[in-house]
Amino acid sequence: MFKNKYLCNIAGVLCALAPTLFTVPAQAAADDYPARPVRLLVPNPPGGGSDAVARILAQKLGERLNQQFVVDNRAGGGGIIANETVARANPDGYTLLLAFIGPVAISPALTKVPYDSVKDFAPVALVAAGQYMLVLHPSVPAKTLKDFVVYAKANPGKINYASAGNGSPLHLAAELFKARAGVNMIHVPYKGGGPATAAILAGEVQAVFGSLTSVVPQIKAGKLTAIGVTGAKRSTLAPEYATIAELGYPGFEMTSWYGVLLPAKSPPAVTAKLNAGINESLQAKDVIDSLKRQGLDATGGTPEVFAAHIKSELAKWAKVVKDAGIKAD
Repeated sequence: MFKNKYLCNIAGVLCALAPTLFTVPAQAAADDYPARPVRLLVPNPPGGGSDAVARILAQKLGERLNQQFVVDNRAGGGGIIANETVARANPDGYTLLLAFIGPVAISPALTKVPYDSVKDFAPVALVAAGQYMLVLHPSVPAKTLKDFVVYAKANPGKINYASAGNGSPLHLAAELFKARAGVNMIHVPYKGGGPATAAILAGEVQAVFGSLTSVVPQIKAGKLTAIGVTGAKRSTLAPEYATIAELGYPGFEMTSWYGVLLPAKSPPAVTAKLNAGINESLQAKDVIDSLKRQGLDATGGTPEVFAAHIKSELAKWAKVVKDAGIKAD
């Protein structure tokens, strides 16, 4: 009986101390974080937009947190490989994902992916967002969004639009516009944004939602007609161009965004430290200027804001994919 009572007392003491036993080491680890190099996985090969954003961010985080942030390019599967790798990684803060709209918010609507974009990740912060612009070939007799909608409705099925591929952000931007404006345009997929822009310059198609860096020089050269940009507000890169939302379609928005995700169940203190480092980095003038050269606006914000954004984007693009009947290649 004494022995049982003694064991019960020990058990009671251990239960009482359990929170301290487990949280003190975790807090100590967070205070020391990062104590070794951190991997930042990128879902694309070197040289692309995601890679550029990752390298800009990795350099600044390394300076602010006094540790090396290593960019690890894990291309393949349309970004799904990198996402799955991080989702299955040890949630210790040493494996990050440079998240991109495609594999996080669009791919789950197109195909079965080996991760849950909400449950398998811990959002850290939005990093940057790039807008697109609806542009027309000069052969289209329209100079404004209103005139283009009137022309497209009068000529159903006669407007061909290019995209960077089936299910790409450029494709979905056009399908969202078709649904909102009630116009009928024919999709012509190309293998990338560059070929899509080349196609409209050659007159192979009449419209495209192109990145600002690719289409603004052509607009200024008189080779394309600017119609409207796709952000919720005007881009700082080209503020002279109105948004589609302010031109008659409130709520219309399509941005190609990037953010940082950790594996789910990562220590909240680590998330907070990374979030502070990212937000501080995004206020640096050299970072803002570097992102602008990539056609991107610095964003930032809290983990909660990023989490809400992911959920909103998943719902939005799932509806667009379903309504338009888009299938994965």
